Amino acid sequence: MKKFKYLKISKTKKLRYIDNYYKKKLYIIFLPGFMSDIEGLKPQTFKRFAIKKKLGYLALEYLGHGKSSGEFTKGNISIWTSNVKSLIKKIVKKNNFILIGSSMGAWIAINQFKYFKKQIKGFLGIGSAPEFLTKLMWNKFPKKTKIEIIKKGVSVIDAGQYKYPITYQLIKDGKKNKVLSKRIVSKIKITMVHGKRDEVVPVSFSRKVLSIFNKAKKKLVIIKKGDHSLSDPKFLKIIIKELDRIIVDII
Repeated sequence: MKKFKYLKISKTKKLRYIDNYYKKKLYIIFLPGFMSDIEGLKPQTFKRFAIKKKLGYLALEYLGHGKSSGEFTKGNISIWTSNVKSLIKKIVKKNNFILIGSSMGAWIAINQFKYFKKQIKGFLGIGSAPEFLTKLMWNKFPKKTKIEIIKKGVSVIDAGQYKYPITYQLIKDGKKNKVLSKRIVSKIKITMVHGKRDEVVPVSFSRKVLSIFNKAKKKLVIIKKGDHSLSDPKFLKIIIKELDRIIVDII
């Protein structure tokens, strides 16, 4: 089912991805979150859905993530946005597509509107976290952590069951990628799905994402018992239902 592939983007770097190729069909593009890979239930569920609907599909691991090349600490939002842009140009080409962004993936998805606005026919966010590096990390870090990051260039942040190496260049690049003050005029369907029990990213982030889109058909779905990842099969059923609702008017 998985069938991973690699795309060489330079002499030393390659991106790992999975796809379901069609020449003239609508594509679903899944963009994973911070330090995530494409081996989990979410990307595989969306691929199965694409096969069932006979749609194109693409999911990737950014540089420094999963089995893609590169060190995580050398990556940032600009680089990962560029990774997605490269793969869309190579795999999806001129096909229209729907973006699914999970957590940080929603931030990177919003960045794609700069390049592919005419091809993007829908957008689904899952626990969307645009600008989290500033709003949820840097602004909340104690002074000691900030000093360590500035002086050493990196600090390992302990966040419950996860450990994140946060670099100063990543924080600075995040500040250059502000999207929540933008206005995107688009008549597409945009749905944000967020868990009410999300302890990582507040629901207000999904509301902020919806607010930047003018003329779009907007919907916010709050899953009462939902966590941040929403990877549980019962939550994925709700997400698939919303994805189907977006697709129905397009194909």
